[in-house]
Amino acid sequence: MIKGRCPTCKKSFAVAAIDDLPTFPFCSERCRLLDLGRWIDEAYAVPGPPADLETEGAGRPPGADDDED
Repeated sequence: MIKGRCPTCKKSFAVAAIDDLPTFPFCSERCRLLDLGRWIDEAYAVPGPPADLETEGAGRPPGADDDED
């Protein structure tokens, strides 16, 4: 038995296996989508120094070269 609490609405749930709750760790599809929306709206963020988007090559993976053969 797996017991948990939804991080969005705080509702408790208990399931026999994680596969029994496809929205795990959320209690419902609604709570899963609310959480996703909060990330998209930047209400949530991973802590760390601000990204410097003005540097040359921003958005490319480290080690990516301009010379593609």
